[in-house]
Amino acid sequence: MPFDDAPHGAARSLRADIANRPDMRRRWFVIIPAVFITYSLAYVDRANYGFGAAAGLADELHITSSQSALLGSLFFFGYFLFQIPGAAYARKRSARLLIALALCTWGILAALTGVIRSYPLLAIDRLLLGAAESFILPGMLILLTKWFTRSERSRANTILLLGNPVTVLWMSAITGYIIRAFGWQMTFIIEGLPSVLWGFAWYAIVRDRPQDAHWTTSESRLELNMVLAAEQSSLPAVPNMAAALRNPNVILLSLQYLLWSIGVYGFVLWLPLMVHKGAATGMGVTGLLSAIPYAASIVLMLINSYFCDRASTRSRFVWPYLLLAGCAFFGSYLAADTSFWIAFGFLIVAGGCMYAPYGPFFAIIPEMLPANVAGEVMALINSMGALGSFLGSYLVGYLQGATGSSKAGYLLMSVSLLLSGVLILLLRPVKTAAVAELSVE
Repeated sequence: MPFDDAPHGAARSLRADIANRPDMRRRWFVIIPAVFITYSLAYVDRANYGFGAAAGLADELHITSSQSALLGSLFFFGYFLFQIPGAAYARKRSARLLIALALCTWGILAALTGVIRSYPLLAIDRLLLGAAESFILPGMLILLTKWFTRSERSRANTILLLGNPVTVLWMSAITGYIIRAFGWQMTFIIEGLPSVLWGFAWYAIVRDRPQDAHWTTSESRLELNMVLAAEQSSLPAVPNMAAALRNPNVILLSLQYLLWSIGVYGFVLWLPLMVHKGAATGMGVTGLLSAIPYAASIVLMLINSYFCDRASTRSRFVWPYLLLAGCAFFGSYLAADTSFWIAFGFLIVAGGCMYAPYGPFFAIIPEMLPANVAGEVMALINSMGALGSFLGSYLVGYLQGATGSSKAGYLLMSVSLLLSGVLILLLRPVKTAAVAELSVE
């Protein structure tokens, strides 16, 4: 049976029983909003740099366009460095504590982006900001594997990852006006400090596992743990991380996510500047236009995850969207010299399709590898995504500055996304034991 085939029979019946229990339904109203808010705050502090750059950060600090591009990409280099150690701590000890500390740290560092006037110090600050945020996604993905079953995981992952486009949507809509009212420096401070306050709220609300939550019953915890244990027992044994690193699928997914992230973060970081120059509008209208692709992505992410959790495969909910996004970026490349608005229409399609597969994609890994290595592998793949983000944000920004046009950036993002979609098709099936005979006694 392929790694993304759905278990059935008695296991499915028990999952339905868990999903209908009142205390288990509360997972969606306690855990999920908390992880969504946390990831949303992380995205405020990584995506608003593009607005600062469009509002004149480079001019006021007297730095070159290549230095500005490097500042944007240094975040992702810091994000790359600490993924796996953070995931190991979250799995063995406490994702809750790790994320609370990271929230407070990155909120302070993000606010300092609006205070520091020295280029070397700002570079260090952006690097450390990325390091602080690097613990978040692996930690929360590990947390969700302890709270949600296979048939719920794509939706749970998707709502977590909706923090990305939802945040960029509202942030794009209002950040331009905040910059106009208070300046780009104060905007970084205003959008950074809420993370510090949320760090304390997160620690008070979230628990690492169901047995630590006072609002779950012993019977519900037992049934949930039985299903999760059965799902684990169906996976092939992997003794350690070294063995996991030799898995061809792990290598393939790491390269695939690197290429995917080149497209995503070249888009996220530099879309405001592309729109600002291409449409020749003020910052307020630039923000509103930049929000449109993220509105499309929210709709597609929810629809895609809903059907994915009801299907027998994950990969077919990933690769078609990436290929379509790559084609849309190529359309923007072709239209860039003739009409900004046609190019922007393609960007809306590309933005929506880039985000749609995130929930199904991160559901693949814990269904391919057991829990003793799945968390660290997710961190490894996400760290390769951070490396891709570094390359995408730097190269797209560099090409924008060097050519004075968005056209070369569109082509880079197109090629990266097309290759990432093709690589998903090369995943090898993994034999798993059936769990249909799960009993509840």
